Amino acid sequence: MFSIITCGIYALYWLYCLADGVNSLEPEGKQTSPGMVLLFSIITCGIYTLYWYYRAGEKINRLHQRNNDPSGSLHILYLVLGIFGLGIVNYALIQSELNKIADRDTLGNVQ
Repeated sequence: MFSIITCGIYALYWLYCLADGVNSLEPEGKQTSPGMVLLFSIITCGIYTLYWYYRAGEKINRLHQRNNDPSGSLHILYLVLGIFGLGIVNYALIQSELNKIADRDTLGNVQ
């Protein structure tokens, strides 16, 4: 809703925050700073965003595998949704995965 009200500006902010959250999953791996993700996405008119969706899905899958959680092909799902113009759905799915990971880590530290 905020993306529509702000003519897409909030979606750019959300992409920045998602990139930062995904980078925090694997601090030792190859990363692109959130600012560069945003800049490359704007410069390439969204083509880089498709690549980023794929890479974000790979990182989330690797994390699930390390924790022995069931993992699917999130990277393919995110790429296909992005190709069909459903980036906002990708944002929601990635945000949901980041929230699950944060909740699991928080609960794991408490117990």
